[in-house]
Amino acid sequence: MDQMIQPAGGGRMAAAGPPRPWLVADIGGTNARFGWLSDGCEQPRDVQTLRGADHGGPAQAARAYLTQIAARLGADYRPPRAAAFAVATPVGADRITLTNSGWSFSCAQTQRELGLEALLMLNDFEALALSLPRLGPDQVRPIPGRAPAVAAPGAALAVIGPGTGLGVAGLMPTRHGWVAIPGEGGHATLAPGDDFESALLAAVRRDHAHVSAERLLSGIGLPVLHDAVCAVLGQGTTGLNAEQIVDGALAGGDACCLRTVDSFCALLGSFAGSVALLLGARGGVYIGGGIVPRLGGHFFASRFRERFESKGRFQAYLEGIPTALITDTLAALSGAALALEQHEA
Repeated sequence: MDQMIQPAGGGRMAAAGPPRPWLVADIGGTNARFGWLSDGCEQPRDVQTLRGADHGGPAQAARAYLTQIAARLGADYRPPRAAAFAVATPVGADRITLTNSGWSFSCAQTQRELGLEALLMLNDFEALALSLPRLGPDQVRPIPGRAPAVAAPGAALAVIGPGTGLGVAGLMPTRHGWVAIPGEGGHATLAPGDDFESALLAAVRRDHAHVSAERLLSGIGLPVLHDAVCAVLGQGTTGLNAEQIVDGALAGGDACCLRTVDSFCALLGSFAGSVALLLGARGGVYIGGGIVPRLGGHFFASRFRERFESKGRFQAYLEGIPTALITDTLAALSGAALALEQHEA
């Protein structure tokens, strides 16, 4: 039976936040999604996706988006007063360089160029983690397992997202509400779970001294995993990209592509179980990113959940943790909006 994650409790009491309108963005290695929140809006509206390669940086992309908003609103348009950008890279310094994109920019300069009173810069998975308590049943799809229908109340949550790269974040309950814990868990060392996976990692190490989870469990990693699978199976590589590998697996006619996707799902399950143990995420583990939704039913029939639970003496612990796929690709924008709500102007 399908089970559903039920995040415990609400968010922290929202501060007034800076004056509106607000601009929110989810900036990944390939695309930048923008949303708009005027007075009275609880969720971002007028969401649009722009290709990062078409713009020199976030300020230029934001101006292109705002030009369209201004055209739609006409005389009712007011420039944004504050913004929150979720970016696919570590944050904390003024200079932001995206890990899997050519964008490198100054936060202060971006704020000046856009005329903002406040600009919050969040790790993209920090924003996605902040969205978790607000996700409804229509925004997630439970991954079948032996977990109870209701997760442990008031327990930590985790989110993992294979997209262009591999993001990881946690969400911890405190007496003041939820606090996101961003990190770079995607660059943690990936561990094999059986002899075939040991052979895969050995093949990858011929070219990469450190085999991180992102090295294989991401859009940039799928071709690396595919090459390793072909090598272990004694077949020649064909230089397929991630989309072609997924298509070949789902079509069922390419044994290497099918084995690659099967290995991807199994390794992702094992990694997700490790994250659940590290964070004590007894409230649930969510899967985001753009790759898993493309796998459809193949993912839900995979060994993901089996490998998630397969942790020796702690199997029973993991059996009690629900897992779910985030089906709403705009969830991080809601998390960015929550960060603005909580921001002290």
